[in-house]
Amino acid sequence: MRVLVTGGAGYIGSQTAKALAQAGHEPIVYDDLSSGHRWAVKWGASVEGDLADTRLLATTLNAHRIEAILHFAASIQVSESVENPRKYFWNNVVNTLRLLDTALDEGVQAIVFSSSAAVYGIPQKVPIPEDHPTRPASPYGETKLMMERALGAYGAAYRLRWVALRYFNAAGADPDGELGEEHHPESHLIPLVIQAALGRRPHVEVFGADYPTPDGTAIRDYIHIADLADAHVRALEYLARGGESVALNLGTGTGHSVREVIAAVGRFCDGKVPFRDAPRRAGDPPILVADPARAMEVLNWKPKHTGLDSIVASAWKWHEKNSEL
Repeated sequence: MRVLVTGGAGYIGSQTAKALAQAGHEPIVYDDLSSGHRWAVKWGASVEGDLADTRLLATTLNAHRIEAILHFAASIQVSESVENPRKYFWNNVVNTLRLLDTALDEGVQAIVFSSSAAVYGIPQKVPIPEDHPTRPASPYGETKLMMERALGAYGAAYRLRWVALRYFNAAGADPDGELGEEHHPESHLIPLVIQAALGRRPHVEVFGADYPTPDGTAIRDYIHIADLADAHVRALEYLARGGESVALNLGTGTGHSVREVIAAVGRFCDGKVPFRDAPRRAGDPPILVADPARAMEVLNWKPKHTGLDSIVASAWKWHEKNSEL
C-alpha cells in the first residue's frame, strides 16, 4: 500500500515509516519539520508541508495515489498543553480535521490515528481497559479524545475506516541503531535521565515524589518504539482486510516508576544519575498502565521488547553514539 505518514520525520513516525518499508509498503512522509528531523527520513519519498496547507496536502495525496494515512503529526507535551491550550486545539484538532476532510475529498478512506492514554485522565482502575471512562486531565488529552469522537462521526457519516491507537509511554530506540529519540526541548523521561547520566544536562527533575505509589513517584507503562511501529503496520493491514473501526491500547501491561527508570539507567553508569525532586506537573496522573489484551487479539500483536532494561539499553546505546544531535 501507498501510505501517507504525517509527522513521519518524528520519533514514532520515522520508526513506523521504516517498519512500513520493511513490510513491503510504500511510505510517503509529510512533515513540516517543526519538530521532526531530516536525518530521520530514510524510507520512501518525503514532502515538506503543513497540514494547514490543504492544497499541498491534496496534491500530495493525489500525486502519490495514497491509499491510507498514518497520522502522527501533533503537539505532544502535556504540561505545555496546560500552559498553551490554544496551540494544542489548533494543531491537534483543527489541523487533523483538515487532514480528514482533504483525505475524504481525495478518496482516501482509511486512517490509523495516533491517540494517547491521556484520554483516560486519572484512572479509576489499573491496568486500564479501552472501556474505561474517558475523562482527560489535560488539554492534550482532550484534543486526542475530541479527534477519536470525530473519527467515529466521520466513520458513521462518510464510511471512513479508522483505528485509534492509544499509546502509553513510547520509549527506546531503533534496535538497528538507525533512529532514536531527539526532541527540542526534550520532555520524555528516559532520554532526560540518560542525558543527565551522560553529563549533557546538570540533573533530571523528578516531578512529584509524593504520589500514592510505592516509592512516591509516578508510574508509567513504557512500550518500545519498535513494538509501537509494528502495531501501526498491523493496524493498517487490519483495515485493509476490512476490519471494523476501533480504539486500542498500546502498552505492555507493566508499570515502572520514575525512580525505577533512574535506577535502570544507573546500571549503565555506575549509578551516577544526578536528579532532584520537583513539584508535580499539572495534568499528570499518578499511574498509567495499559491493559493491551484487545490490541493483542485484534491485531495479532505482542510486544517483543517488554523489559525496562532492554528498552533503556537501546536508548542508551543510541544517545551515547549520537552525542552531536
